[in-house]
Amino acid sequence: MKKPLGKIATAVQASTTLAIDALYKQMKAQGADVVGFGAGEPDFNTPDNIKSAGIKAINDNITRYTPAAGLEALKKAVCDKLLGDCGVRYEPSQILISSGAKHNLFIALMCLCDPGDEVIIPAPYWVSYLEQVGMAGAKPVIVEAFEDQNFKITAAQLEAAITDRTKAVFINSPNNPTGMMYSRAELEELAKVCVRHGIYVIADDIYYKLVYDNKEFCSIASLGDDIKALTVLINGVSKSYAMTGWRIGYTAAPPELAKVFANYQSHSTSAPCSISQMASIEALCGEQESIEAMRKVFEERRDYFVSRVEEIDGVSCLRPDGAFYIMMNIEKLVGRTLHGTEIKNADDFGKVFLEKGNVAVVPCTGFGAPNHVRWSYAVSMDDIKKGLDRLEAFLKS
Repeated sequence: MKKPLGKIATAVQASTTLAIDALYKQMKAQGADVVGFGAGEPDFNTPDNIKSAGIKAINDNITRYTPAAGLEALKKAVCDKLLGDCGVRYEPSQILISSGAKHNLFIALMCLCDPGDEVIIPAPYWVSYLEQVGMAGAKPVIVEAFEDQNFKITAAQLEAAITDRTKAVFINSPNNPTGMMYSRAELEELAKVCVRHGIYVIADDIYYKLVYDNKEFCSIASLGDDIKALTVLINGVSKSYAMTGWRIGYTAAPPELAKVFANYQSHSTSAPCSISQMASIEALCGEQESIEAMRKVFEERRDYFVSRVEEIDGVSCLRPDGAFYIMMNIEKLVGRTLHGTEIKNADDFGKVFLEKGNVAVVPCTGFGAPNHVRWSYAVSMDDIKKGLDRLEAFLKS
């Protein structure tokens, strides 16, 4: 008889969004006029100057292994970008280039955590946080940030969740799925708690370039040497530069952590793609006008989206500070019957809205918010208008 699979691997759950996504793709393949709002990536093409840098790398035969932690030139570009954009100084030896920010998060958790450690995850959260903590053998501790708190945890909540087993806390700002962003003052209060207890901050800043209303992004690592020494800063080029498929993320960390992260990566994936690294140097160092143009389009879409949702009875949403998601509250629909289906949570709503309304949204049950659904506005304005028209008709009928 075969031996069983590993307990950690078999405990990993598939994304709760897969069922809706599979039905959406099936309906689309069958010719149904469905509109999808599940995209977690910009709908813009990678800018031409970045693509040209990738093509040049191929033509110049930069197609071999790079150092396991990434090209020195890219690590230097990351340092310059973090200093210029976030006011935080790192040396190239403190940077780890990985195959996407998700891989950077995974490496950080695998290196920080021992079995039995606890990692605090503010809810709503990105779905992979929960599973990656479990994959590291640690225990996720969920702290709920309610809507009247703008979906942001307080220092008091963080303090109350800390035990002698707490190893780290996630801070994702701007947040997926809420789009909300912590202010400098809010981060300062959280930082005081982390420093007092000596717990690490895993700062997921992947949406830091997509901020609206002239608000200022603040990196928690910039608030002082004490908190910087506890911060594992995660970022990448995927969201800000429309480079999701290029798979380049980076970690900035204290020297002793960066060395361990690099060692770990050297025995897992080794170095990321050399061609993608060369393109990422151009992304970080080249012209930024096209990136700002993309940000402005996202802001316009957000404004339209929020204004429309505010006019529709039965649903509501907060005005996001950044990223490209709207998290719509469906609490008033829970307990009602829509098109023959009793709505008990976001999963029920998502399924019947797709089947009867021909619109695919992401139920936030897997994000720690069972009475909300996530819409991505990384889609065309025509699709946004069509989707919201269908929502209005769906709820009226």
